[in-house]
Amino acid sequence: MNIETNKRSFLTRFAWLSIAAAVVTIAMKSTAYLLTGSVGLLSDAMESLVNLMGALMALAMLTIAARPADEEHTFGHSKAEYFSSGFEGILILIAAGSIAVTAVQRLLNPQPLEKLGIGLLVSVGASLVNLGVALVLNRASKKHNSITLKASSHHLLTDVWTSGGVLVGVGAVAVTGWQQLDPIVALLVAANIVWSGVQIVRQSVKGLMDVAWPTEEMEKLQQILNKYTQQDIQFHALRTRQSGARRFVSFHVLIPGDWTIHQGHQLLEKIEADLRQNISSVTVTTHMEPLDDPAALNDTALDRDEF
Repeated sequence: MNIETNKRSFLTRFAWLSIAAAVVTIAMKSTAYLLTGSVGLLSDAMESLVNLMGALMALAMLTIAARPADEEHTFGHSKAEYFSSGFEGILILIAAGSIAVTAVQRLLNPQPLEKLGIGLLVSVGASLVNLGVALVLNRASKKHNSITLKASSHHLLTDVWTSGGVLVGVGAVAVTGWQQLDPIVALLVAANIVWSGVQIVRQSVKGLMDVAWPTEEMEKLQQILNKYTQQDIQFHALRTRQSGARRFVSFHVLIPGDWTIHQGHQLLEKIEADLRQNISSVTVTTHMEPLDDPAALNDTALDRDEF
């Protein structure tokens, strides 16, 4: 097992952390709902159930993504992470629909809430658990460039904001006695969850569609190539894509026609080493061409032009 595989395997520990947090918060929020009868707190508990399902999916996909390349997957398994984030996004949308249906029913048939003090206290405790885990996952996602951990972190942070909204709604019911505030807050929670789910699904689809590197990474790539660009050394056919945590870049290097293969190869080795040193988890593919050959200018598109 190589260093990169070991590094990705380590990320499954964060998935186990998410699973543990989800189990704890489900128990706490379900207790809060049973104590109060609040549909807002019920919606909060349902989202934690989604968190658990998402965390289990994250564990499975992180395990697959950590596998080294094989004969059937010569570019590795890193794209498996997009299935996890997409699955979690869909679960979020399903949870939002369930919350909305329950809230509408309670809005039409309001019921009094009970034991609000204890219920709110339990819910606050669950929110603090989610906040702590979300911050840990967010830090790990940035350090290891994991879209799975990023999606899990955003989902938990959404859960924290959701819980905050529910607490405000339930607290308002306790102060005003207006029972309809509880389902109204639940509907607002559902709308917020929909927004989060759509963003996660959108990001997953972009990854599966081989989207190019983000602007800041493209600028960094261009800065490195600019160091080698001269009148007799040029670049074209630059393409990038990202697959989970791994980045791929390919480009053609145009060199003087009177250079030897050895000279050209040394230059390409130097450029590739520079890219690998400054951009993490990158696979570089280069193609050497003579600058004075007209045929070299006809292969900049994805499919080579006929000439």
